[in-house]
Parts: sequence; C-alpha cells; structure tokens
Amino acid sequence: MTPLITNDAVVFGLLICTLAAIFYTSNLQTPFWKKFYTYIPALLLCYFIPALMNWPLGLISGEQSNLYQVASRYFLPASLILLCLSIDMKGIINLGPKALIMFLAGTIGVVLGGPVALVATEWIFPGVINASPDDLWKGLSCIAGSWIGGGANQAAMKEIFNVDDSLFGTMVVVDVVVANVWMALLLYGANITGKLDRWLKADTSAIEHLKENMVAYRQSIEKVPTTLDMFILMGVAFGGVAISHWGADLIVPALESIAPQLKAWRLESIISGFFWIVLIATTYGLLISFTRFRKLEGVGASRWGSVFIYILVATIGMGMNLQEVFDHIGLFAIGIIWMMVHAVTLILVAKWIKAPFFFMAVGSQANIGGAASAPVVASAFNPALAPVGVLLAVLGYALGTYGGIVCAYLMKGILGV
Repeated sequence: MTPLITNDAVVFGLLICTLAAIFYTSNLQTPFWKKFYTYIPALLLCYFIPALMNWPLGLISGEQSNLYQVASRYFLPASLILLCLSIDMKGIINLGPKALIMFLAGTIGVVLGGPVALVATEWIFPGVINASPDDLWKGLSCIAGSWIGGGANQAAMKEIFNVDDSLFGTMVVVDVVVANVWMALLLYGANITGKLDRWLKADTSAIEHLKENMVAYRQSIEKVPTTLDMFILMGVAFGGVAISHWGADLIVPALESIAPQLKAWRLESIISGFFWIVLIATTYGLLISFTRFRKLEGVGASRWGSVFIYILVATIGMGMNLQEVFDHIGLFAIGIIWMMVHAVTLILVAKWIKAPFFFMAVGSQANIGGAASAPVVASAFNPALAPVGVLLAVLGYALGTYGGIVCAYLMKGILGV
C-alpha cells in the first residue's frame, strides 16, 4: 500500500518534529507528563510513534523510504565516533568480563532457542505451520544467523542452505518484527534498570563509576560552542564517516578476491561494507579519544552523537509493520518462543553471576540487533556506554555464521530431515 507521504524530505521533517515533541514533553514538569514518562520512556516513543505512522496510520513507509539507509550509513558511524571520542577506556576495561559472559549467554540462547521453539510450537499449536520441514529449518537458519550476527550473517545462511527467495522474505519479516518488539522491551527495561538490578542483586559500581567520570569530565571542559567549534566537531565526525566508507570501499573488493576461502571458513559476514564501516568508525573514534579532539566533548560531542542515535531509532521504527504479525502467525509463534528462550537464558545467567541489567540488555542486543541497534540500547542507559554495545556487536559478526550453522543443524535434527 502506498503511504500518504512518499517524499523523504517531508518524512524526515515529520520524524524530527516527532522527536522534538517527545523530548519537549518529556522535559515538562507538569504532573501529567512526569507520570506519563515514568511509565513510558521517551526512547520507546521515539521508536513506536514512527511505527504507528507506518501501520495502522499509513502516513509513511520504511520500505519505500531511503532514510534508514542514510541514518545507518551516515548518522550511525558519526554517532559512534562522537560517542567514542571522549570514552574512558580504562573505565570500559574496569567493567570486567560480565559483559562478554552475557553476550555469549545470549548467543547460546539463540542457538538452543530455535530447536526448542520448533518443538514447543508443534506441541502448543499443532498444524499452525504451513511449511515443509525441509524448507522450515533452512528458512529459520536465516533468523539464527541474523540474531547472532546481523544482516550479513543472515545472507550467508541463505546462500549456505540455498533458501528460496520468497521463504527468505517471510523469515526476514519474522526476524524484524520479533527483534524490534524485543528491542522495545529492552528500552523499557532501561527505564527501570534500578529495580531490575536490585532483583538481580547486581553490583553496578563499575558502571556508575564510568558514568560519573564521564559527567565530571564533561563538566570540567564544558563551554559555549562557537561556530568554529561546531565545524571542527562536524569535520571530525563526518570526516571519520568518509574514512569509514573509503576504507570499506577498499577492503571489501580485496576480500571478494578471496571469497571462496572465506566461505570455506564460514567468514562470509566480513565481506560486508556495513561491517567495515562500523569497525573503522569505532576504531577511529577510539583512536582520537587519545588526542586533543577528546575535548570536543565540552562542546557537545556526545549530545550530537545521541541526536544521531535517536534519528536512527526513528528510522528503525518506521520500518516496523505490525500487520505482518497477523499474516505469518505460525512462524511468529516460533519467533516469539525462540526469543523467550533467549531471554530466559540471559535472565538465568545474569541472576547466577549477578550481572547488571545493562550487561544483559546490551549482550542481548549485540546478538539480536547487531551494530545498528546495540549502541542504541547501550546509550539508553548512558551515552558513555554506547561503545560497549558496538564492541560486542562486532564480536557478533564473527560468531553469527558459525552459531547459525549449529542452530540450523539442531533444527534439522529435531525435524528429522
């Protein structure tokens, strides 16, 4: 269906005005708005209002817009650079191994969740899935690849198991809708992280120390920005974006020449321009954090990084079509149970090692959402924590294809084909 608004300039203006209205009302001190935002986080609205504009309102369409491509390829790397340039590297290291443990727990939850979801769906909703067993396990392998690594790993699963194009399209729908609903729940959890950390009996002292250091550093260098300051800030950010794209344009063709060897090693995911854009932007941001450019935090580097992240969230939201849930209800039953297994695995491990909810949320999103949304969830806790999400998401790229293959063969065994 053609949306009411198809001009991306108009859509972008509508999204920016929506974000402005959300942040304006969230800063009002009236009793109604204070109570409203106590229960509904601003970041969640930045995500869901554009989704509602897509369906049922039919105002805009993520499928027919290029805004997500612009936000993910230009604004995301710029935000990673701006959020990384003032990072306290020692503080990140002092967070300890729990973030990595929670990421690996999330990976295990995805690998085991596929076969468990298949068995549970057939038991609870017999006959609801109208796909052949052979098509089913192959198609679901694409979701496994995506939920451990990302889009490149998903495409790798399609090629490895020769998944039919129409079936692949259906699996992408299941992947996007279930993953986006889960991301919304994590964003809500970020709003009540104190309660969740108390329930988990987690030690959050390292995270709080990192956040306090970030605030103290910003206050020590804060000043009213001049036009020159803003041009330097934008030059550092978008100069880094240019370097990221230029590097990806050089590296990807070089890797394609050894594509057969990479495929044999199940490393197809690194032949992805987006992978290298994110990796180079993050590396660039971390490197300049050791230079005088770190003082750009005083003129609002992380605030601009957050603005770009919120724009990305809005463009992700506009790509979500809740109507698709009703069109593929059987496969969505598998996807929902699968995600529940992932969530339960994370909760059990977090409770066992007393990990903060931040590690659980970011470890999960580094698997399920990858580099495009892991920093979004991390920055919902604090902009200083965004690099943690990026670093874990890059690890997901490396493990995605391997985990997807293991999960695929487990599902094949369950189905007896």
